[in-house]
Amino acid sequence: EMMNRHMKKIIQTISYLPHFLSWIIVAGIFYQMLSPGQTGIINGYLVKLFGIESIYFMAEQKYFVGITVFAEIWKSVGWSAILYFATLAGIDPTLYEVSYIDGASRSRQILHITLPSLMPVISLMLVLKISTIFTIGFERLFLLQNPLVLSVSEVISTYVYRVGLLKSQFSFTTAIGLTQSILGFLLLLGSNKLSKKLMGTGLY
Repeated sequence: EMMNRHMKKIIQTISYLPHFLSWIIVAGIFYQMLSPGQTGIINGYLVKLFGIESIYFMAEQKYFVGITVFAEIWKSVGWSAILYFATLAGIDPTLYEVSYIDGASRSRQILHITLPSLMPVISLMLVLKISTIFTIGFERLFLLQNPLVLSVSEVISTYVYRVGLLKSQFSFTTAIGLTQSILGFLLLLGSNKLSKKLMGTGLY
């Protein structure tokens, strides 16, 4: 869809780069940007431009969830972009040429050519994401959380770490891990079946 080759490369680079950064680097970037006082980039601008007091973003429960969600989106958008760009590159250009000759507008080309071509990838990504609902990434929350936001940042994976490794309750956390795996497998089967029924395509 993007005719400008240079713009396409710039967008691809910006989209891909975060995916290849480790969560330690990403967490360090967010802590540096959101740290209080003049050391934090965001707080520095807030103090200089608006004269307000520094905000302890990483220590405020009302901000933490939004920060972690944004961090996950920023980190994972590159991998999704690779898949979608690869799919777009594989679409036969003659389909757009023929539709243009027939008088199809850009929106109709997207609706009847681009989206149907992307549907297998969309359904694949959706099925895989649904199957990992109970296994939210450990690294992201473990590196970003702190005792002040533990009540809103605790998930199954970090709980298993604290109880299993720090308190040595191995049998209990093993049961939790097994339950996670079973639930994830059931979600995979269910979401794949639903995807095949609604979209006509699935993981297998």
